Amino acid sequence: MDNNMMDALELLARDQGVSPETILDALANALVSAYKRTPGAAEEARVTIDPDSGVMTVYGQELDEDGVVVREWEDTPEDFGRIAAQTAKQVIKQRLRDAKREQVFDLYDGREGDLVTGIVQQSDHRFAILDLGNAEAIMPSSERIPYERLERNNRVKAYILEVRQEGKGPQIVVSRSHPEFIRSLFELEVPELVDGDIEIKVIAREAGHRTKIAVASNDPNVDPVGACVGARGSRVRQVVNELRGEKVDIVEWREDLPAFIAEALSPARVKEVRIDEEEVSAIVIVPDHQLSLAIGKEGQNARLAARLTGHRIDIRSESQDLGLDVDASDDAPVETTKAESTTTEPETVEDAAVVTAEETIEVVEDSSEPEPNTPSSDVTDASVDATPTEGDEADAVIDETSDAAAESPDVDADTVSDDETVQTDDEDETPPEA
Repeated sequence: MDNNMMDALELLARDQGVSPETILDALANALVSAYKRTPGAAEEARVTIDPDSGVMTVYGQELDEDGVVVREWEDTPEDFGRIAAQTAKQVIKQRLRDAKREQVFDLYDGREGDLVTGIVQQSDHRFAILDLGNAEAIMPSSERIPYERLERNNRVKAYILEVRQEGKGPQIVVSRSHPEFIRSLFELEVPELVDGDIEIKVIAREAGHRTKIAVASNDPNVDPVGACVGARGSRVRQVVNELRGEKVDIVEWREDLPAFIAEALSPARVKEVRIDEEEVSAIVIVPDHQLSLAIGKEGQNARLAARLTGHRIDIRSESQDLGLDVDASDDAPVETTKAESTTTEPETVEDAAVVTAEETIEVVEDSSEPEPNTPSSDVTDASVDATPTEGDEADAVIDETSDAAAESPDVDADTVSDDETVQTDDEDETPPEA
């Protein structure tokens, strides 16, 4: 082996923080493997390397049944110098790869919970690979936002879930669907969160659809909701853009549990909240025209409110609570709609509060349509009497032998949207817009 190769090995040893002997031992073991692949090689052998001259010598060995060397002879192949040079290069490259892997692991070890930015290198139905600059991260399909398309060379942010050392090097697992990803995005946009003036108490999220977060202030001079929203929604807009239009409700955390549950159901307006501490549940009474809004599309608003508060929530309209039949054409009993919260230990679930419809800020880009609030299938159909106009009577065929022409026809409203509330004759209150 020439002096240049020995100098390279010594330089590698210094960079790796190991002794030159360690590098030479690794090289000797690699040379033994290379020797055994040559024709006529002994079954057992050892290689010695002179650290001063770089001269390498191969010794064949014969072992007894106990593995003790009984005979040894020199068996250096004629072209072993060429083999040694190639092997030394491979050893150096392998050591450099190992060193890089160890460096990457040391750089990201303990950074679980941090926010990173990467460029999409590969994406399919199984996982996506992000280039973090000095490392690669993997995002399993279960950690992606549903229906989100990650195109090659897209720059995205992600939340570090786990850093582990594997045989092929460190593996960094990231997520965009984790609830804590929301916290990290807000910490990036809201300095008051980093300074400790305000804090996010709890997060309830259905990734790709809607998120509710409860915030509290540690400084009486700081409005927690306003700080997260920013001037004209500038701060929350950045978060929503990163989430590809996912709706975000920012609500205020409160000590008073009934008030907190009422706020959690925003934008619906709540008339009354009854708490059952033993059952860890609450009965919530809302105006009749607000029932579908309180439940939300496919029960989404109720589910998120239940997760936010840690209580099972039973939502009823005022008519249901009074035992009145909402549908005059149907004597069937009215069913209530329940949204059960996920059971959560007190140590992991913190109290939170919610903001009213006026305080809730939702920023959606032009490409994101508002989420329709479709009434739940449990809501009983309502019928409203409508008096026909004079034009209708003029066009109608009047049967003189029947009194039915004098009666008003019934108009059934099978679907009452949040934006189109049907009002009965005896209802004086004008319902607020959802």
